[in-house]
Amino acid sequence: MAGFDEMDVDTIWMDGEYVDWDDAQIHVLTHGLHYGSGVFEGARCYDTENGPALFRWEEHVDRLYESCKPYDMEIDHEPEEITEATKTLIREQDLRSCYVRPIAFYGYKSLGVSPGDCPTRTAIACWPWGTYLGEDALENGIEVMVSSWRKHASSQIPTNAKTTGLYVNSMLAGEEARRNGYPEAIVLNKEGNVAEGPGENLFMVNDGEIYTPGLSESILDGITRDTVITLAEERGYEVHDNVSVSRGELNTADELFFTGSAAEVTPIRKVDNVTIGNGTRGPVTEELQQAYFDLVEGRTDDHEEWFTYVDMD
Repeated sequence: MAGFDEMDVDTIWMDGEYVDWDDAQIHVLTHGLHYGSGVFEGARCYDTENGPALFRWEEHVDRLYESCKPYDMEIDHEPEEITEATKTLIREQDLRSCYVRPIAFYGYKSLGVSPGDCPTRTAIACWPWGTYLGEDALENGIEVMVSSWRKHASSQIPTNAKTTGLYVNSMLAGEEARRNGYPEAIVLNKEGNVAEGPGENLFMVNDGEIYTPGLSESILDGITRDTVITLAEERGYEVHDNVSVSRGELNTADELFFTGSAAEVTPIRKVDNVTIGNGTRGPVTEELQQAYFDLVEGRTDDHEEWFTYVDMD
């Protein structure tokens, strides 16, 4: 993707105010910087045939607030204010299609491990962001490796919260993959079963049925994951969404694909240099990918309840 300094974005919402992009700064002793004590979301606004719309925005905002709970963090702004600030950023910067990153974190006050009386800071940024793993990946799929790094268990750190510090695990797995010539990784859980990608949920297709690791496998309860499960069931597929998937099953799958707000629906053509299926985007993946983009880009009237439209006037 382009560097931030190359993009036509100049404003960030921070603690209730709109500030210049370069002025959205924090103190070097911010608690969240030292201990990873923050939560965030990643959502997309699509330029649909009915105008720009945030996709499943209410679910993203709900998860942001839910992610705060294990950390006793309270956002000093109501969800409605977060929504209106996001719409304003999109409208004022004419970002008809963009990625949206709300974040809340413990700020600067003291530097013990306990956040104590550190204030909760909140910010929202929006910017143009194309396909996360590349346009070619959507059609031809990607090659991945199984990382040597394991996903933390929910008994260690809450995996149902989208916590900033936890993404060190994702960074390690992803960078290991890229050092070895792969654009992305698959991460196993502590039992050695498949969990997810560094920033994606994983789906497997066998004999026309769809499988995805359950929430007990230390995965994030992905909103795009839920969307694809819904779309698949509406098209008559049997979806097994509470299963364990072994590492060996990846190699014998008919199809594999990632889902995520950033990755959207991305096929996987190889795992550890083992070709999956025919080594191309499989028919089930292609059908669900098409259904997903038809939905989010407004080419169908299905699931209007999932769209929050942005008035650009």
